[in-house]
Amino acid sequence: MDIKLDPSRDDLPLMANTSHILVKHYVLDLDVDFESQIIDGTLVLFLESGNRSRKKSGSTEEACRSESNEACEFRKPEPCHVPVADTRTSLSQMGYSDFAICGKGERDTSGKDGNHDNQEQTYGISSSKHCCDTGNHGSEDFLLVLDCCDLSVLRVEEVDVAAVPGIEKFTRSPKLTVVSELRNQIVRELVALPADHWREQLDYYARCSLAPGCGELLFDTDTWSLQIRKTGAQTATAFPHAIRIRYRTKPQGRSVTWTSDQSGRPCVYTMGSPINNRALFPCQEPPVAMSTWQATVRAAASFVVLMSGENSAKPTQLREGCSSWHYYVTMPMPASTFTIAVGPWTEVKPETCSPSDLAAERSLSLSEADFRCAGICGHMEYPCRFQNPSATTQEIIPHRVFAPESLAGACQETLLQLLSPCLSAAHAVLGTHPFSRLDVLIVPANFPSLGMASPHIVFLSQSTLAGGSHLCGTRLCHEIAHAWFGLAIGARDWTEEWLSEGFATHLEDVFWAKAQQLAPHEAQEQQELRASLRWRRLQDESRNSPEQLQVLRPNKEKTGHVSDSGSSVIKHGLNPEKVFMQVHYLKGYFLLRFLARRLGDDTYFSFLRKFVHTFHGQLILSQDFLQMLLENIPEEKRLGLSVESIFRDWLECPGLPQPLQTERQAGAECGLARQVGAEVAKWKRVNRRPRKRKRRGTEEAFEKLLPDQLVLLLERLLEQKTLNPRTLRSLERTYRLSQQDAEVRHRWCELVVKHKYTTAYKTVERFLQEDQAMGIYLYGELMVSEDARQQQLARQCFQLTKEQMDRCSAQVVAEMLF
Repeated sequence: MDIKLDPSRDDLPLMANTSHILVKHYVLDLDVDFESQIIDGTLVLFLESGNRSRKKSGSTEEACRSESNEACEFRKPEPCHVPVADTRTSLSQMGYSDFAICGKGERDTSGKDGNHDNQEQTYGISSSKHCCDTGNHGSEDFLLVLDCCDLSVLRVEEVDVAAVPGIEKFTRSPKLTVVSELRNQIVRELVALPADHWREQLDYYARCSLAPGCGELLFDTDTWSLQIRKTGAQTATAFPHAIRIRYRTKPQGRSVTWTSDQSGRPCVYTMGSPINNRALFPCQEPPVAMSTWQATVRAAASFVVLMSGENSAKPTQLREGCSSWHYYVTMPMPASTFTIAVGPWTEVKPETCSPSDLAAERSLSLSEADFRCAGICGHMEYPCRFQNPSATTQEIIPHRVFAPESLAGACQETLLQLLSPCLSAAHAVLGTHPFSRLDVLIVPANFPSLGMASPHIVFLSQSTLAGGSHLCGTRLCHEIAHAWFGLAIGARDWTEEWLSEGFATHLEDVFWAKAQQLAPHEAQEQQELRASLRWRRLQDESRNSPEQLQVLRPNKEKTGHVSDSGSSVIKHGLNPEKVFMQVHYLKGYFLLRFLARRLGDDTYFSFLRKFVHTFHGQLILSQDFLQMLLENIPEEKRLGLSVESIFRDWLECPGLPQPLQTERQAGAECGLARQVGAEVAKWKRVNRRPRKRKRRGTEEAFEKLLPDQLVLLLERLLEQKTLNPRTLRSLERTYRLSQQDAEVRHRWCELVVKHKYTTAYKTVERFLQEDQAMGIYLYGELMVSEDARQQQLARQCFQLTKEQMDRCSAQVVAEMLF
């Protein structure tokens, strides 16, 4: 069934039948070709079959039980045995560098008819002749459904894992005489290896991925899925547990962005949005399909390959002009978190160890006992850092910075100085870093947001580098927070984005205050000021965005529910407008701030560490967090709080939550905001003065303001009906606005547009081209003015950038302009 969806308004389908069969491990072998803008390669999937029943609420464990104890097994609680990983060991040392691409140059047969035999091909999702609706009974062939879009699938075959030398150790049952059953038994034993055998497991995955094929499988593709079957395999248990897919990406694939870096050289990166990774490789997109992976990526020797991986990969030269990179992960994660970036990046290294780094490391340390995990971990078994004593006390994980050559200096000056203090601050607040290392990449100018976090790697926009350390520091703290909330702890239903973005927004302020080593009263003042700014943004968004996009829990009581097969949809997942909304950041932030105030910061953050220890490595729903929180609130502090009341007041209604409105109306302005109010009054006086003054004694003396204060000042001045050119010129000179960070410059550009300050139009042009992550709103302002010169400016800037612009951004801007 080929589902036709309108990307401007529809939900994003998750088609994979994860209730019947799960991918436990991916082995990717990829060639990156910049001339054709195609990634070409093979993918080997190791599968585990079984039926899973879900409950309407509760944790991942409740949602992911297997009747056959095969599909998503949660073993009886055992301590995690964590080996000390030697990150210098690459997969090439495991015999993985010789991975052969099978069938190079094969004809693309993935058109409308798929890979047909002589039988009738009518593969569908729900009513197919060859599709079994439950996956474990009936006379039809079982159908494996993978999420897939914008890919050319060339061939699918079963892998003969039994042909791998030494594999006999995984054939415990000598009674198995059917070869297909023997192969599946090998895979079942392989995926069930205990955590302290992770290195051996990766080695055998690599060896099995090299094994010969033992029969092509029938497949078909439609807009959103790849459907695979084996004639005669009527159940998920009988379906091959190791399959190889030969495929190619397409240049227009929505998971992959081909572009140029800031030095004008070609590069490619994955966004993971809006359709996640299904246009990078066929996969199971639903978050419950947590898997591990390993990958070999080949590219020209002049390129660096960065990826979500536990090892800091180094290139291996294969032949002249071609290098190979190898990465792996042992912590099961949703396939949507897989990220790759290939480009001529430069590694930016510190000149010396900064004394401030050492000071931060000493001053932010807490007792080991505060981080020690009580009891055992609740997740499926993997080599877990939370049970590793040395990892538990590691305040600063190893980290690297990569950037285009033209921005290496800015990274040296700003970003490198911030990483250690920010990582140390995060450890001081939450404890054990869930991931063993971190790469930070400054992505190309067309990247549509200020940052994105994936396992072991963070993408940052170039917009964070200019104008001092404040914007870079706060955004870095936000992305570091996602290591805990969004990655180590994920949402079981992706419509509950607030569980990731709300937490990261709330924690970025706390991390940043600690990274700056602010006194408690200074930290509180800065956080109150940022709350004021966010309140203004939330009010604006609630007035100017569709109500249905303002709801944080749009599925309500059906949140987390899926069909019998495991398929589901992401509400409004294909709406490009949603990508640029901040409501799930802001309302989530204010809810957590409200709860922290109710408990008191010390109690709240002590609870948060306990929550992290309990749920790391798992997927949650809102009620998992709220129920545990309320259990930790003394009765006298609850004052009518319940999961149901929080759902009603905060998560399931559009607009401004009533408790938040009450709080903001009753609260007094913080000192930093009052200081801004005094400066605004001065500028109003300046604006009212006649052009020629009789005495210079009437000159105003303006205070030095923090970046957030400048943002608030400019927002307050935007409320003025008129500001004359003389005032605007003085404003620009006083605060050197063109040299400030992107948040400040964005508000300055809004003032320029509102008051048609033509002298500064060049500033607007530069912002639209260099700060694409933040410029979408400005296009709208330029067009709404109905000023011919401003509209021409908007169209000219769009013509210059549209070919490189992110697809969602280009679509939204085009709708504004034409």
